[in-house]
Amino acid sequence: MVVDPKGGVLEQARYFLQRKKGYKIKVFNSIDFSRSMHYNPLAYIRNEADILKFVNTLIANTKGEGKEGDPFWTKSETLLYCALIAYIIFEGPDEDKNMNTLVDMISGMEVKEDDDDFMNAVDYMFAGLEKRKPDCFAVKQYKKYKLASGKTARSILISCGARLAPFDIPQLREIMSYDEMELDKLGDRRTAAFFIISDTDTTYNFIVALAFSQMFNLLCERADNVHGGRLPHHVRVLWDEAANTGQVPNLEKLVAVIRSREVSLTLFYQQLAQCKAIYDKNAETILGNMDSVVFLGGREASTIKEISENWLGKATISMQTEGRSRGQSESYNQNTQRLGRELMTPAELATMPGDRCILQLRGLPPFYSRKYDLKQHPNYRYTADADKKKNAFSLERLICRRIKKLNPNEQYTVYEADVPDGTPIDEDEDILNYDDLDDPDSLVLRLQKRSRN
Repeated sequence: MVVDPKGGVLEQARYFLQRKKGYKIKVFNSIDFSRSMHYNPLAYIRNEADILKFVNTLIANTKGEGKEGDPFWTKSETLLYCALIAYIIFEGPDEDKNMNTLVDMISGMEVKEDDDDFMNAVDYMFAGLEKRKPDCFAVKQYKKYKLASGKTARSILISCGARLAPFDIPQLREIMSYDEMELDKLGDRRTAAFFIISDTDTTYNFIVALAFSQMFNLLCERADNVHGGRLPHHVRVLWDEAANTGQVPNLEKLVAVIRSREVSLTLFYQQLAQCKAIYDKNAETILGNMDSVVFLGGREASTIKEISENWLGKATISMQTEGRSRGQSESYNQNTQRLGRELMTPAELATMPGDRCILQLRGLPPFYSRKYDLKQHPNYRYTADADKKKNAFSLERLICRRIKKLNPNEQYTVYEADVPDGTPIDEDEDILNYDDLDDPDSLVLRLQKRSRN
């Protein structure tokens, strides 16, 4: 799992991962949704606990900048989200179990401030559900939300609409209509999932936090329930731009338990202050659970002070002093004493050469080393830098892989395709596993369903 600003890593490593190592490539592209696989967060919700986790992550990453206001509004939104999502997941048809349905339900909840007895379409839906299942989770949450007066309910709905505004964009609605990322199966086979984000516009970066929060919980559950406690394939998470892609709730607890399930996490920060700004007091717990820390250089004061004092510690030095006095009887003295000084002072860290780095590995003294030259790696020849003509990969190739939207008023002839196991795959055929191209049965069923509609 890789957070890939601008898609540079995918372009460089796709040929090696897919063609040489047999990885299945998954891509979510928040820069251009037309070149992205589909990701539906609601596809991974199985029970009420999953609903609460998802809602908490959504709210934590869409609260905006500055200090949070009255918690009443956040708690009221939580009640409504939980009720609606529970209805969608447990009562709705499969094709409606997505974020688009949630946004549409909130948009259709009309409220009249002067008439508390007025019922909108969603009210009637829950009234019918209460008759069938009076004690279900969705009904209980919705009844608590309905305790608000008409004016208060209107304010809650406005807050919900503002929070979910990004999901109203047509391109994102199409991307979230169903799921192709299969986050819960990353550890079942060799898979490389790339989340391409913009390094200048953070509008959709919160989706990465949603996906990561779900992924960590899903992989732990799958390791425990399906694979006997450990995933068959180790999942390594390379989280670049961790300061600009949102917050994963309870990350300080997750980093302490995921390693036993064959999951590892690498966080990339420009400075330690970024981690502390997001996770506050829990930042020390998160960093404390990291077995290794690499400092590539920087000038941020709190970061280099932390490294100098707490990572590197002190070294023992010998200081020799000499004294000479003149008078009627001249004297000369020499003293040698041992003192402690920082292994590297903040000033020395701030001026560290660009080709050097410091590695702090748990249980060992810190290493001061040269940075590795990637061009010396034996697999460098498979990257796009080494051979752009042969190894380069452009997302432009994905445009032609998307099936055009079918006209429901036209009739289509559907042919069943039987692809035997072991059939050679063309170099570009399995790019992104687009629209279930390697699962003909699933594609046929989808086409049959659309043709019937």
